[in-house]
Amino acid sequence: MTSQAVLIAGGAGFLGNHLSRALLATGRRVVCIDNFATGFRTNIADLETNENFVVVDHDIVEPIPAGMVESALDGRSLYRIFNLASPASPPTYQQLSVETLLVGSVGMKHLLDLAVTHNARILQASTSEVYGDPDVHPQPESYWGRVNPNGPRSMYDESKRFAEAMCAAYVTRHNVDLRTVRIFNTYGPGMSPDDGRVVTNFIAQALRGEPLTVYGDGSQTRSFCFVADQIAGQLTLMESNVLGPVNIGNPGEFTMLQLAELVLELSGVSSAIEYRPLPGDDPLQRRPDITRATTELGWAPTVDLREGLTRTIEWFRKHPSFL
Repeated sequence: MTSQAVLIAGGAGFLGNHLSRALLATGRRVVCIDNFATGFRTNIADLETNENFVVVDHDIVEPIPAGMVESALDGRSLYRIFNLASPASPPTYQQLSVETLLVGSVGMKHLLDLAVTHNARILQASTSEVYGDPDVHPQPESYWGRVNPNGPRSMYDESKRFAEAMCAAYVTRHNVDLRTVRIFNTYGPGMSPDDGRVVTNFIAQALRGEPLTVYGDGSQTRSFCFVADQIAGQLTLMESNVLGPVNIGNPGEFTMLQLAELVLELSGVSSAIEYRPLPGDDPLQRRPDITRATTELGWAPTVDLREGLTRTIEWFRKHPSFL
């Protein structure tokens, strides 16, 4: 048994669930803090039988009691903190707009204070949304972004941008040991089909025999990273000496129409495609420049979109209750 413990804020969410499993496989104690606003207890139900996994039902916007953390650590030292706590899909963060802003500001501060108290390294899960609707393509970490601070997506974009600024301030003032990952669209088994993100929207619609909803003319692009690659990238970054934001994503770029057609092909259904108006401030293109990740981390994605979609569709077919 290792004496080291890892805390994951948002550990019951899509990425937190996968990260918890990867860390438990190393033998470390994993403390999952989640208020279950968007994460699901069912995601981690099987993990709760593991003696090295403990769930703390808490909203990090509220102060984190020292006794709560110490009890969860059970004598181990807290040496790593992953902050994955935030709504991440447009319908959810638009509905929870104030909560999203608070978790990226007050919640971020509480976790940074925890890192200072325990002298722990912290990884902040930022996002490609900090680049907004970019006029630089693909997007390198040096690009400052093009974000509408008053738009329908601003609560998420600005929450993540503020969180990065808060992290930078703590590095300067408290010498916090910080890593920052900018996550590009990630998908895979375990996602909620109703969270509003395009991959699961298309898969759920196809498997239900419903038309696939494409917004605009379908020419807008995204780059899709399979969840196993995303988690491997985050773990590699956390244990590296690479400072400053690092893009973790798959640089393969696809239009929404290409994605819809591939989902239909792989699911073996013949649903129609329905076109609807493009939402406001929806970025027209998104693709990561992963030069830093490949050269400084030695990381690159290994799962292409066809393979990742096949594995995701298979998972949903094996879990029909999710549909």
